[in-house]
Amino acid sequence: MKKKEFFKYLDREFKERLRIKIVVEKGKVVDLLVQYETYSNPTWIPIVRYDCTHGFFHRDIMLPNGEQEKQAIAIEKLDDGLSYAEQELKDRWEWYKQRYFKRVRK
Repeated sequence: MKKKEFFKYLDREFKERLRIKIVVEKGKVVDLLVQYETYSNPTWIPIVRYDCTHGFFHRDIMLPNGEQEKQAIAIEKLDDGLSYAEQELKDRWEWYKQRYFKRVRK
């Protein structure tokens, strides 16, 4: 079993990143986490997370009050889920960030 953990930065200021954790067994992804985080001095704030901790692949949208919106994603192979999560967050991180901080101001 191989475990990998790394970051991919989404901006030039290094304040927007993906935290990626992957567990691979016999060439197949068996566990994963892809989380979009934004830096707000002095800490990193998780905004959106994809994982399979509850026995199914899903997205958690974090809310400023500490709650989460859980959304099941109909992807069976975690290899495909990894690609989907990474691309979706690269494409939409700015939207997720705006949505999160709009809720902070309410």
